[in-house]
Amino acid sequence: MVQAWRAQGGTFMAVGDMGVTGGDEDKDSLTESCRPVTEILSRIGDKWSILIVMALSQGPRRFSEIKRRIDGISQRMLTLTLRGLERDGLVSRSVTPSIPPRVDYELTELGHSLRMPVSALGQWAFAHRTAIVEARAAFDRTCPIQRATMRDERQVPGATRPAPRRA
Repeated sequence: MVQAWRAQGGTFMAVGDMGVTGGDEDKDSLTESCRPVTEILSRIGDKWSILIVMALSQGPRRFSEIKRRIDGISQRMLTLTLRGLERDGLVSRSVTPSIPPRVDYELTELGHSLRMPVSALGQWAFAHRTAIVEARAAFDRTCPIQRATMRDERQVPGATRPAPRRA
């Protein structure tokens, strides 16, 4: 269930939502029509999926090779993300019977179709990183409470901001 509350002017705000203006029926129909796309974007848009697609873009890799290429990913997170990508048809897993068994992962045709959008997103981030760092610094100078909250979130793994209070 998505937590949502009504802000001023009929705008709905939900955790992870940019806000949608309209009545209850508009919110329901938008949510319903966007759900399939939202589920797909949540899979391919998370940081680990993007990094795995990049790691596999040059060809098949073993689990340990992927883990070495992606700094900071845990074995569990790599396993879960690979399974999700396999379930969505973006990655294939092949087992070669040997001792020990050899398991290779590679992008499927559908997975390869993500290479260009992921590359474009990376190029955009690289080209705009300075502007984003400057915008963050300007924001932090004008909003000290937000700065402290965001700084604390970055320092404490798994920390989340408290839910906003309802008016």
